[in-house]
Amino acid sequence: MDEANRSHPPNWIQQHAVYQDLMHLDVGDSAQVYAAFLVYMDLTEVRKWKEVVAVSCPELQAVLLEGREKEGETVQMIYPLPSHRSIKHRELRSILDRGAPMLLCAVASDSSLVYQKLCDGFLTPEPPVDIQDQGRRQHRKRRLQT
Repeated sequence: MDEANRSHPPNWIQQHAVYQDLMHLDVGDSAQVYAAFLVYMDLTEVRKWKEVVAVSCPELQAVLLEGREKEGETVQMIYPLPSHRSIKHRELRSILDRGAPMLLCAVASDSSLVYQKLCDGFLTPEPPVDIQDQGRRQHRKRRLQT
């Protein structure tokens, strides 16, 4: 999708109530608003997140989304970012300073979405699901080789 199509989404999107609400936040960046709409739809319709709302972020001239992955969980901040845009560390810092966990969602020109969890500091990654099975398999391979 080229830049002209990105700034002028299909007509049904322009008529959608959520898209119109996002436009009324007056961020001035139609590509970012379109990205926010696509992320909103993914979170609410596909991933079934709860209480997803749009929030204007004047310092970034962007629409941020807030929502809960499941009922009763903490609110997370989502920053929808068109993939052709760059982001600066201070911009991420201004969002992280709000105190909520943050997801950065890169929105590609083909409307595919990639979520990246960001935090203030380092996170220890979770081990792969079958990490114990891998150890047993390697032990079995060593026994067979000897």
